[in-house]
Amino acid sequence: MKIENSGLTDISEIFNLYRIATEYMKSKNQVYWPEFSKELVLNEIEENRQWKLLIDEKIACIWATTLNDELIWGNKKEPSLYIHRIATNPEFRGQNLIIKLIDWANKFGKNKDLKFIRMDTVGLNEGLISHYRKFGFEFLGAKRLENTNGLPEHYKNGEVCYFQKSII
Repeated sequence: MKIENSGLTDISEIFNLYRIATEYMKSKNQVYWPEFSKELVLNEIEENRQWKLLIDEKIACIWATTLNDELIWGNKKEPSLYIHRIATNPEFRGQNLIIKLIDWANKFGKNKDLKFIRMDTVGLNEGLISHYRKFGFEFLGAKRLENTNGLPEHYKNGEVCYFQKSII
Protein backbone atom coordinates (compact mmCIF):
# COMPACT_ATOMS: atom_id res chain seq x y z
CA MET A 1 0.00 0.00 0.00
CA LYS A 2 1.24 3.49 -0.81
CA ILE A 3 -0.12 7.01 -1.03
CA GLU A 4 1.07 9.46 -3.64
CA ASN A 5 -0.10 12.35 -5.73
CA SER A 6 -2.39 11.52 -8.62
CA GLY A 7 -1.05 12.19 -12.08
CA LEU A 8 -2.47 13.08 -15.47
CA THR A 9 -2.62 9.37 -16.36
CA ASP A 10 -5.10 8.90 -13.47
CA ILE A 11 -7.75 11.30 -14.83
CA SER A 12 -10.04 8.65 -16.32
CA GLU A 13 -9.95 6.53 -13.15
CA ILE A 14 -10.56 9.59 -10.94
CA PHE A 15 -13.71 10.43 -12.93
CA ASN A 16 -14.74 6.77 -12.94
CA LEU A 17 -14.53 6.69 -9.12
CA TYR A 18 -16.48 9.97 -8.89
CA ARG A 19 -19.18 8.48 -11.14
CA ILE A 20 -19.38 5.32 -9.02
CA ALA A 21 -19.54 7.35 -5.79
CA THR A 22 -22.25 9.60 -7.24
CA GLU A 23 -24.36 6.61 -8.30
CA TYR A 24 -23.96 5.14 -4.80
CA MET A 25 -25.10 8.43 -3.22
CA LYS A 26 -28.12 8.52 -5.54
CA SER A 27 -29.02 4.92 -4.63
CA LYS A 28 -29.07 5.92 -0.95
CA ASN A 29 -31.21 9.03 -1.63
CA GLN A 30 -28.41 11.29 -0.41
CA VAL A 31 -27.24 14.63 -1.71
CA TYR A 32 -24.97 13.54 -4.55
CA TRP A 33 -21.99 15.00 -6.31
CA PRO A 34 -22.42 16.86 -9.58
CA GLU A 35 -20.16 16.06 -12.51
CA PHE A 36 -16.94 17.81 -11.53
CA SER A 37 -15.08 19.77 -14.16
CA LYS A 38 -11.95 18.37 -15.72
CA GLU A 39 -10.36 21.76 -15.11
CA LEU A 40 -10.91 21.40 -11.34
CA VAL A 41 -9.17 18.02 -11.21
CA LEU A 42 -6.36 19.08 -13.56
CA ASN A 43 -5.72 22.09 -11.35
CA GLU A 44 -5.57 19.89 -8.24
CA ILE A 45 -3.15 17.52 -9.97
CA GLU A 46 -0.92 20.39 -11.11
CA GLU A 47 -0.90 21.80 -7.56
CA ASN A 48 -0.20 18.35 -6.02
CA ARG A 49 -3.53 18.39 -4.16
CA GLN A 50 -5.12 15.29 -5.71
CA TRP A 51 -4.12 12.02 -4.00
CA LYS A 52 -4.45 8.29 -4.49
CA LEU A 53 -4.05 5.29 -2.25
CA LEU A 54 -2.66 2.34 -4.18
CA ILE A 55 -3.02 -1.30 -3.19
CA ASP A 56 -1.15 -3.74 -5.44
CA GLU A 57 -0.66 -0.86 -7.90
CA LYS A 58 -4.44 -0.38 -8.22
CA ILE A 59 -6.16 2.84 -7.16
CA ALA A 60 -8.17 1.95 -4.06
CA CYS A 61 -9.15 5.47 -2.99
CA ILE A 62 -8.77 9.08 -4.10
CA TRP A 63 -9.24 12.46 -2.44
CA ALA A 64 -8.33 16.10 -2.83
CA THR A 65 -6.80 18.46 -0.29
CA THR A 66 -6.41 22.14 0.37
CA LEU A 67 -4.88 24.19 3.17
CA ASN A 68 -7.51 26.93 2.92
CA ASP A 69 -11.25 26.36 2.70
CA GLU A 70 -12.80 29.72 3.50
CA LEU A 71 -15.79 29.28 1.17
CA ILE A 72 -16.99 26.27 3.19
CA TRP A 73 -15.41 26.71 6.62
CA GLY A 74 -15.39 30.49 6.91
CA ASN A 75 -12.44 32.40 8.24
CA LYS A 76 -10.90 29.70 10.46
CA LYS A 77 -7.50 30.77 11.77
CA GLU A 78 -6.08 27.39 12.79
CA PRO A 79 -3.81 25.95 10.10
CA SER A 80 -5.57 22.80 8.87
CA LEU A 81 -5.68 20.15 6.19
CA TYR A 82 -9.05 20.10 4.44
CA ILE A 83 -9.96 16.83 2.72
CA HIS A 84 -12.54 16.68 -0.07
CA ARG A 85 -14.19 14.16 -2.37
CA ILE A 86 -13.05 10.88 -0.86
CA ALA A 87 -14.03 8.19 -3.35
CA THR A 88 -13.29 4.51 -2.80
CA ASN A 89 -12.96 1.88 -5.48
CA PRO A 90 -15.80 -0.62 -4.78
CA GLU A 91 -13.27 -3.47 -4.91
CA PHE A 92 -11.75 -2.08 -1.70
CA ARG A 93 -14.88 -1.07 0.25
CA GLY A 94 -15.11 -2.37 3.79
CA GLN A 95 -11.35 -2.31 4.34
CA ASN A 96 -11.44 0.82 6.53
CA LEU A 97 -9.20 2.76 4.17
CA ILE A 98 -10.16 5.84 6.18
CA ILE A 99 -7.60 4.64 8.77
CA LYS A 100 -4.85 4.78 6.13
CA LEU A 101 -6.06 8.20 5.02
CA ILE A 102 -6.05 9.51 8.61
CA ASP A 103 -2.54 8.13 9.24
CA TRP A 104 -1.34 9.84 6.06
CA ALA A 105 -3.14 13.10 6.97
CA ASN A 106 -1.54 13.11 10.43
CA LYS A 107 1.95 12.74 8.93
CA PHE A 108 1.24 15.31 6.24
CA GLY A 109 -0.17 17.72 8.84
CA LYS A 110 2.74 17.31 11.25
CA ASN A 111 5.22 18.05 8.46
CA LYS A 112 3.39 21.30 7.75
CA ASP A 113 2.70 22.25 11.40
CA LEU A 114 -1.05 21.98 10.94
CA LYS A 115 -3.49 21.67 13.82
CA PHE A 116 -6.55 19.88 12.37
CA ILE A 117 -7.80 17.51 9.73
CA ARG A 118 -11.13 18.88 8.53
CA MET A 119 -13.77 17.38 6.28
CA ASP A 120 -17.29 18.25 5.26
CA THR A 121 -20.17 16.48 3.60
CA VAL A 122 -23.42 17.82 2.22
CA GLY A 123 -26.66 16.43 3.61
CA LEU A 124 -27.47 14.93 7.00
CA ASN A 125 -26.16 11.46 6.34
CA GLU A 126 -26.40 9.82 9.78
CA GLY A 127 -24.45 6.76 8.63
CA LEU A 128 -21.53 8.87 7.44
CA ILE A 129 -21.63 11.04 10.56
CA SER A 130 -21.42 7.90 12.69
CA HIS A 131 -18.67 6.45 10.48
CA TYR A 132 -16.43 9.52 10.81
CA ARG A 133 -17.08 9.75 14.56
CA LYS A 134 -16.01 6.13 14.92
CA PHE A 135 -12.60 7.14 13.54
CA GLY A 136 -12.13 10.04 15.95
CA PHE A 137 -13.64 12.96 14.09
CA GLU A 138 -15.69 15.40 16.09
CA PHE A 139 -18.99 16.26 14.42
CA LEU A 140 -19.17 20.05 14.69
CA GLY A 141 -22.73 20.37 13.43
CA ALA A 142 -24.41 21.30 10.20
CA LYS A 143 -25.55 24.48 8.50
CA ARG A 144 -26.71 25.64 5.10
CA LEU A 145 -24.17 27.84 3.36
CA GLU A 146 -25.38 31.35 2.60
CA ASN A 147 -22.99 31.89 -0.30
CA THR A 148 -22.19 28.97 -2.60
CA ASN A 149 -20.61 31.00 -5.41
CA GLY A 150 -17.46 29.22 -6.57
CA LEU A 151 -18.46 25.89 -5.01
CA PRO A 152 -19.63 22.70 -6.74
CA GLU A 153 -23.41 22.53 -7.24
CA HIS A 154 -24.14 20.01 -4.48
CA TYR A 155 -23.32 22.65 -1.84
CA LYS A 156 -26.61 24.34 -2.83
CA ASN A 157 -28.61 21.16 -2.09
CA GLY A 158 -28.42 20.73 1.66
CA GLU A 159 -26.79 21.49 4.94
CA VAL A 160 -23.04 21.07 5.22
CA CYS A 161 -21.86 18.76 8.00
CA TYR A 162 -18.51 19.66 9.51
CA PHE A 163 -15.94 17.23 10.94
CA GLN A 164 -12.66 17.94 12.67
CA LYS A 165 -9.87 15.84 14.19
CA SER A 166 -6.73 17.08 15.91
CA ILE A 167 -3.50 16.18 14.18
CA ILE A 168 -1.51 13.89 16.45
